[in-house]
Amino acid sequence: MDKINNPHNRRSIRLAGFDYSSPGAYFVTIVSHKRFPIFGKINNGKTYLSHPGRIVEECWGEIPSDFSTVSLDGFVIMPNHLHGIVIIDDQRNGTTTNISPFLTGDEKTMTAGPQSKSLSAIVGSFKSVATKRIHRLGITKFHSIWQRNYYEHIIRNEDDYQSKVEYIQSNPLNWEDDEDFVLTNSFDQDSY
Repeated sequence: MDKINNPHNRRSIRLAGFDYSSPGAYFVTIVSHKRFPIFGKINNGKTYLSHPGRIVEECWGEIPSDFSTVSLDGFVIMPNHLHGIVIIDDQRNGTTTNISPFLTGDEKTMTAGPQSKSLSAIVGSFKSVATKRIHRLGITKFHSIWQRNYYEHIIRNEDDYQSKVEYIQSNPLNWEDDEDFVLTNSFDQDSY
């Protein structure tokens, strides 16, 4: 069945055959629903989080409490998205790597839905908890807080890792060059 007849059957943007529960580092970008800038504002390269933005920051920081094999590195919350590095530790010997290995000839068969302790499970849990907490505080102006999916990049080596860390650190400084900057300035965040 094609996309026209079944709009819920979207093409996966994940790397085919890759085990997203593999130890390594992953750069993720998670975007707000319709790119609404509900998480805060940027002024002179500094982020000022709104109430929903502070909840998102709190929930992001709690990910390692919910997933014992996960640690976090650099992250930034922007007005309508967040960037962060998620590190999945090697569950067998407790070692951590900043490079994600690719599967070799005996690739695992992927099942429907996110695997336990996979990047999809981590991001899905984070989005769910943040949404519930924001709604619990009565901030219900937006039924959906997040876009349906997220962007990920498998960090392949130390240079790649450093470039992602630098990107995260410089993101607020480059906000005025972002295509969403105009939308942010025309959006009333004081209404929630």
